[in-house]
Amino acid sequence: MSRHAADITRWERLALIAAVVILLSPGIYLLRSRSLAPPPPEAPAQFVGSEKCKSCHEAAYDKWRGSDHDRAMDVATEATVLGDFGNGTFFDAYNNVTSRFFRKGEKFFVETEGPGGERGEFEIAYTFGVYPLQQYLVPFPGGRLQCLNIAWDVDRKQWYRLPPLERITPDNWLHWTKGGQTWNVMCAECHSTNVNKGYDPATDTYSTTWFEIDVGCEACHGPGSKHMEWAGKPPLARAKIENYGLAVRTGDLDTGELIRICAPCHSRRFQLGDNHHQEGDLLDLMVPQLLNEGLYYPDGQILDEVYVYGSFVQSKMYQRGVRCNDCHDVHSLKTHKEKNELCTQCHRAEIYDSKAHHFHKKEHEGKPSEGHLCVRCHMPGRYYMGIDYRPDHSLRIPRPDLSAVLGTPDACSAEGCHADKTLAWNIENYTKWYGETRRPHYGAVIKAGREHTDGADIELIRLAEDALLPAIVRATALSLLRAYPGEASQATLARALEDDDAVIRYTAIRSLEYFDAETRLKRIAPKLYDPVEAVRMEAAMMLSMLPEERLRRDDRDAFHEALNEYRKAMLYNADLAPQRYNLGNLAVNLGDEQGAQADYEKAIAIDDRFYPAKVNLAMLYNRQGKNRLAEKLLREVVAQEPELYEVSYSLGLLLAEMKQYEDAAYYVGRAAAGMHYARAYYNQGQILVALRRPEQAEQAFHKALSLDPQDQDVFLALADLYLRTRQVDKARAMAEELLREHPEHQGARQFLQHLGQ
Repeated sequence: MSRHAADITRWERLALIAAVVILLSPGIYLLRSRSLAPPPPEAPAQFVGSEKCKSCHEAAYDKWRGSDHDRAMDVATEATVLGDFGNGTFFDAYNNVTSRFFRKGEKFFVETEGPGGERGEFEIAYTFGVYPLQQYLVPFPGGRLQCLNIAWDVDRKQWYRLPPLERITPDNWLHWTKGGQTWNVMCAECHSTNVNKGYDPATDTYSTTWFEIDVGCEACHGPGSKHMEWAGKPPLARAKIENYGLAVRTGDLDTGELIRICAPCHSRRFQLGDNHHQEGDLLDLMVPQLLNEGLYYPDGQILDEVYVYGSFVQSKMYQRGVRCNDCHDVHSLKTHKEKNELCTQCHRAEIYDSKAHHFHKKEHEGKPSEGHLCVRCHMPGRYYMGIDYRPDHSLRIPRPDLSAVLGTPDACSAEGCHADKTLAWNIENYTKWYGETRRPHYGAVIKAGREHTDGADIELIRLAEDALLPAIVRATALSLLRAYPGEASQATLARALEDDDAVIRYTAIRSLEYFDAETRLKRIAPKLYDPVEAVRMEAAMMLSMLPEERLRRDDRDAFHEALNEYRKAMLYNADLAPQRYNLGNLAVNLGDEQGAQADYEKAIAIDDRFYPAKVNLAMLYNRQGKNRLAEKLLREVVAQEPELYEVSYSLGLLLAEMKQYEDAAYYVGRAAAGMHYARAYYNQGQILVALRRPEQAEQAFHKALSLDPQDQDVFLALADLYLRTRQVDKARAMAEELLREHPEHQGARQFLQHLGQ
């Protein structure tokens, strides 16, 4: 072959190779692109059950077995039922009802007052709790489980009636057959593991499920399938994976991280959705209650059934890094040590477990005394559910002097201590022991804020901005600031919106509700992008009060997403009156009056005593011109809650609008006396003028003027009354006195000039 022919052959081969490469390159590219594509999303971990944990974690399992968590709920059987179902009876004197407890074969029954007051026999399906009392659950239509209001006292071995100890009629929300005792909404999420409530607002039914009937391992550690898969391999084959494949990290946690695991159950809260036991911010799952009136005393001591979270996060222990598991074994729930030895794990016994510190003997009159125990002074408790004693976990220093000022419980006067002594006696002896020096306490400020005391905003601002105070105290101060709109409050709330703690940001948004639209728009819109769900959704709710076109176009998508989060959370809890009420408020904000009316009516149907829904529905009726319906609702609220003077005020103004002046004068006057509100006295005076009662009108105007001398409307109304009743000298004297006390009073100055002319 010639050299020329060889060259041609070589080029032909190269061309052939190039052609093949060109033909194959799309396939090679596709294979390469597939290899570079992101892997498919990993399937989420699944729940496996506590029994699967036993083989590797036998010691922890044995501690958990038989604990309050393990026995939080169970199927009713011979082994789990503690109560006497041997045909015994219990007479409820409050309701005049006798209940009978009996068995049919292997099943347990109660014969008692049922729905509508009709007597019936009801099967017990589940036990609920184990000590110091046990309750029983009865299946009802619509997927409901109802908690019987007669429980078994484990120590006394007898049936007893649960509070409230009063007549509860069958139509009352608190009756055992109604919503206040529905397990699906009130109890389920904390007594079982991986509960899905499954409430359908359209049909008002439940399809509630759980993975494990009690509080199992995965209630704290999260779904364990990936951990099981990892642990099932030989030790050398186990890859190094984060947290050993467990969904929730439980080791090497600081106090805030640990309480995030415990708080979803051990707190008084508002749940945003099902707890799937995953990691995240606490306010992605729930919103804890603050130190609100009716739940806590002003100084933060427990009042209503608030569980532990809100108390513990107030404590110095929490602030200094003490964790739940420093006192409690996380599996058995028992304390690590007994009596003062528990506290002297950290506190020096020679100083604190000594008579020089606690001033109490271990024996009194030849009998053992508990006065020397740390918990007696620092953790006084209250009884809930009749017999369940729960210590206050705020671990506070006793302050009988504060009790005298605030009307709060005094540890020295607690049951079994010095209940027979006067508070003055306690203060005297406390002062002998510990001296006169007293630190200021936030309780005094919170009490003043609750009572809307003039000038309380200055101290509330100080509390809210004190970074050394517990977040729950600061947030409570912020919540009370909503009654004091002004530049200083606005500045404090604006700073709070940028706080590191989500509960403070959330509360700041809620407290901006009564500020002007421009302030709300400017301050709240950026929170639509907050990393925490509760903050985002509350921002959207507050912004829904404004026309959407006022939002920046770039913010509207975030607004709709956050509003959907809010709506979803409310629908999750739409079996509760407050959340139905919130949906009604949202509908009002969005201009859907028909939807608002339906939600308000549903809230009232759920709980006839939930007065905010009645008040807002009355306001809606008033705007629609349906004043008779509005009047009926407001009269119901005033009859149910006579001390809600604001509602009496609204009823009075409505009646005045309807020209029912006699009743209007009564209700506005009643509200004015209860509220000590200048504007209420002013309106009372105007109604009395319409009734041609000038002497009474004069008294009302004078009370208004004494409360707010600068109110020009009140001054002019009183001056006009004097002129029309030909009491010019009285008018002149009033104006001159006002000018002496308030030289800047323009109304009085102009009035005197007018008289001079």
